[in-house]
Amino acid sequence: MSCSDWAESQLAEIELLTSMFPTQDELQITDQLALAELRDYVEGSASADSSPSSRPQFFIKQKFDTASMERTDVVLSCAYPSAYPSVLPEITVRCAGLSRAQQTQLHTDLNAYLMENCQGEVCVLSAVDWVKDNLQLFINKSLSASTASKKESSSPRPQEVFSRIWIYSHHIYNKTKRKNILEWSKELGLSGFSMPGKPGIVCVEGPHSACEEFWSRVKVLTWKKIMIRHREDIPLDRQGEDSGAIESIDSLRKFTGFEEAMFDPHGNRGNHMDLGQLYQFLNERGCCDVFQIYFGIEGK
Repeated sequence: MSCSDWAESQLAEIELLTSMFPTQDELQITDQLALAELRDYVEGSASADSSPSSRPQFFIKQKFDTASMERTDVVLSCAYPSAYPSVLPEITVRCAGLSRAQQTQLHTDLNAYLMENCQGEVCVLSAVDWVKDNLQLFINKSLSASTASKKESSSPRPQEVFSRIWIYSHHIYNKTKRKNILEWSKELGLSGFSMPGKPGIVCVEGPHSACEEFWSRVKVLTWKKIMIRHREDIPLDRQGEDSGAIESIDSLRKFTGFEEAMFDPHGNRGNHMDLGQLYQFLNERGCCDVFQIYFGIEGK
């Protein structure tokens, strides 16, 4: 087919759709200029060498009856590629009764149907009919998924765990990495600290899933050496030893917020921290025992 054949087929289909869906509530053409350009091109008012620069786009709005005896609003958003109907149109279906996943599956199945049965032919009406015939199936799937979700939400929640992970790196110099560490800890609601320089130390604490997410992001950056040197995982459904109160994430934190901690940088490049000050920093927060885990010696 030539460009003029494509344009004639497009205009003929739009005129057919206009006669079948005569009101704005049923058919809404969003770009009247594109339609005018298409008509001028087909009728010869425009130069044969200048094909339409815009693509016709429109909405078809329908109410379909479902098994629940309710009427469901469905909107088909349609756009013609310049080579339509030699290629399929761009059709998006919106229906409040479907989840996003169900709408994605509906689009996949609809395109497969059109590819198999309507390739090379105008097919918007076929798409409308297919949606009408198959919508109930997708609504049923959506309702089943919703019921399953409710059952899942009513089942016992998995045990929540507080985690604290101590990360060791050969060095932390790069400004972008340092910025990422600060931003990611804030985004994930983690407290702790990072000590740049050589070696580099990072401690994050908070919900187990957030700590794991933080580690998954950090470890894939380019490092000479990085590892989790120590970790603490504490289930939250047990009673506190002293008060008998149920512990919470915040009650187990040893740090307030997250900070980049500097301890009297020295050395030729100013990249070594005063480990004595680091020990005091850890001791004040009740976690000085990790100093020996990091460096193999007792701090003082």
